[in-house]
Amino acid sequence: MKGNGLRSSNCLNYQLTLKGAERAYRKADADDKKVISGMKSDCEFVIEWLSTGRRPGNKRGIERRAVYQREILMDPIRMQSFIQQSNAGSPSNLSEWQRFQIEDALSTLSPREKECYVLAFGNCYSRSQIAHLLGIKKESVNEYIARGQVEIGKSHQNSLFLCD
Repeated sequence: MKGNGLRSSNCLNYQLTLKGAERAYRKADADDKKVISGMKSDCEFVIEWLSTGRRPGNKRGIERRAVYQREILMDPIRMQSFIQQSNAGSPSNLSEWQRFQIEDALSTLSPREKECYVLAFGNCYSRSQIAHLLGIKKESVNEYIARGQVEIGKSHQNSLFLCD
């Protein structure tokens, strides 16, 4: 049996179950009606989902989600390295001294500049992705990153820790 036939047979089974629940609802007392109405609404939900192929109640499919529904997926290895600062033996891992130098340079930035700078250069997000993620304009992201680069350039010239 192919997927389409299975879906239609499941839909038919749920429709039959819904009709049985409606008959039971008419004969039930007040306490049972609460339970049976929940069963009916669950059956209606599944029937709509199977019929349309989309989750009931959503105005848009997964391909057209609203801003608050979107997820941005990251490379788990990069995220682990960034968050946990692990030294798992990879040549791309930073030494403690290199981490200290980077943290020293980033400490001169404002919280928003640091956030934009890390997203752009640490996580390789585009300027428009950063703007979308933070809910600000792309021009603001460009400004924060430009200011961050200037500040890091100044700190690189003035810091004792950022010598090569």
